[in-house]
Amino acid sequence: MSQSFRIGVLTLSDKGARGEREDQSGRVLAEMVAELGRIERYAVIADEIAQIVATLIDWADRDRLDLILTTGGTGLSPRDVTPQATQQVLDYQVPGLAEAMRMGSLEKTPHAMLSRAVAGVRGRTLIVNLPGSPKGVRENLAVILPALAHGLAKLTGDPADCGQG
Repeated sequence: MSQSFRIGVLTLSDKGARGEREDQSGRVLAEMVAELGRIERYAVIADEIAQIVATLIDWADRDRLDLILTTGGTGLSPRDVTPQATQQVLDYQVPGLAEAMRMGSLEKTPHAMLSRAVAGVRGRTLIVNLPGSPKGVRENLAVILPALAHGLAKLTGDPADCGQG
């Protein structure tokens, strides 16, 4: 990879934010994307829409991160609000990423169809929601990781043609 991207990892967990649970999913995310660039921002915050929105906006607009990966809050429980918060800050969605993650996960569990994860762009920052479990993070990120470097290069201004050959 010729380009190194600036990455943020945001874990959404009420228990994690209170210090009652170790953030294993965020650690897995950071390890898996190390080949893409460096983790410049990392936080564990509660499942609160306003706090999630504020963090995503801050990291995208002020810190100008290239990629923000969230973990947690994508299911059906009343506290799972990550997709709603993410949708509030996006300029546009990139539905293929979320669709690919669900399709890949569906090969392993029927529960994948319950995921409400979204992916999209704010400014020049790609934001992707991932599940809250280390296993879910590994499985879902493995599906989209091969496309992320190309997508991020295009988003950050790579002028090369996409369809060569």
